[in-house]
Amino acid sequence: MKPTGILFFPAFDWAISPTHPEREERLLYTRDQIFEEGIMDLPQIKEYQPGLADLKDIARVHFCVPDIESQITEAHLISAGSALVMADAFMQDEVKNSFAIIRPPGHHSMTVSHGNRGFCNINNEAIMVEYLRKKYNVKKIAIVDTDVHHGDGTQEIFYHDPDVLFISFHQDGRTLYPGTGFMDEAGGPLAYGSTINIPLAPGTTDSGILYVMDNLVLPILDEFKPDVIVNSAGQDNHYSDPLANMAFSAQGYARLNTKLAPDIAVLEGGYSVETALPYINMGLIMAMAGIDYSNLSEPDYKPERFKESERNLAYIKSIVKKQLDLFRHREEVVAKNRKDAEYFHNYYKQIFYDTDYIHEEQQNRLRMCPDCCGFRIINSSAQHRNGQLYRVLCIAIPVNACQQCHAEAISAYADMVKNGDAFDLIYLQDRVNDEYKVLDITSSREIVL
Repeated sequence: MKPTGILFFPAFDWAISPTHPEREERLLYTRDQIFEEGIMDLPQIKEYQPGLADLKDIARVHFCVPDIESQITEAHLISAGSALVMADAFMQDEVKNSFAIIRPPGHHSMTVSHGNRGFCNINNEAIMVEYLRKKYNVKKIAIVDTDVHHGDGTQEIFYHDPDVLFISFHQDGRTLYPGTGFMDEAGGPLAYGSTINIPLAPGTTDSGILYVMDNLVLPILDEFKPDVIVNSAGQDNHYSDPLANMAFSAQGYARLNTKLAPDIAVLEGGYSVETALPYINMGLIMAMAGIDYSNLSEPDYKPERFKESERNLAYIKSIVKKQLDLFRHREEVVAKNRKDAEYFHNYYKQIFYDTDYIHEEQQNRLRMCPDCCGFRIINSSAQHRNGQLYRVLCIAIPVNACQQCHAEAISAYADMVKNGDAFDLIYLQDRVNDEYKVLDITSSREIVL
């Protein structure tokens, strides 16, 4: 039996502020408890050392404004790189599964990155997914986000990609940041049904979340048949988390992990530093490694306090029914969208960076291709904290773009370079050729990765 791979990266030199909830102690209490319990000495566990992502790994996913170096620190490269280490360990058959216990987190970071939002500058899971596709030619990937906050960044990055299934259960966006993740957010017109959101009422317990897992998430995964399952492993659904209002336990997380059986888990949120995270991480590691966790429990856990109400269970059942039906009819909707579509699908977005207090405006154009999922043109503008206004134009070519769309997107980039005086920066993200360019209009300097 192959072991479970574990990697710790607490990022001692990175913090938003010394007292911010997203700080190094999130991992240090976990590491201390796990080593004290002797878990890391068991033959079922293999520890890995952090790695370093390179700039191309970041550019494969993000348009960082004005450049990658200004949006990240070395800690971000190590956090993302450590997820890649865990991906390599799994894909090279060294381990049966792997868990990257890392920070800074990433699931709120979107395709365009003007700064930090939701404690995230770059998206570790998305970077890992594109790495898996490029290096190992993985075709179909499922990301199951178990963070209490909707993974809006991961959703946005893969919203138009039918080969990446994104499932997120989270506290209802009407009651919690980032205010998104509703059931009608179901994927773009050519990838409808590849995004499944499960907004849960505050106070939902183990019973409610595990019902969702058994009756919605697992059936969808069984039908989608992904080559790799990624768990975006947020831990702030816990009953003691100070930033949310859910009622999940460490035992519940372990049972969820047993059912989900992710190939790779990557840590996201979770801010009950002493009273929850050591127990949740212990439960996840034990579940992934096949170690008995039946005696795992927080010191203050009293199961009689956490009973799912009949009303909430009925609500959860209605979500399950609606979303399962949506997923099973997705191909019909996509076929209709292709038939009825105009050449481009246009939409507008406003994005708020709560950490850096930046307001971004975006105009998006999606090429409605009959043969693939198209390519995107993103017109983005935002005033950064230093007062500088950046107007950027971005072309994103997906890895599964057809030959026609690829050629059309390359031609569009050439035209924009000739006529892009209204912008400060023009980007090309060509995942087909794994080539990434950014042209600084002011200096006429083009950087190629």
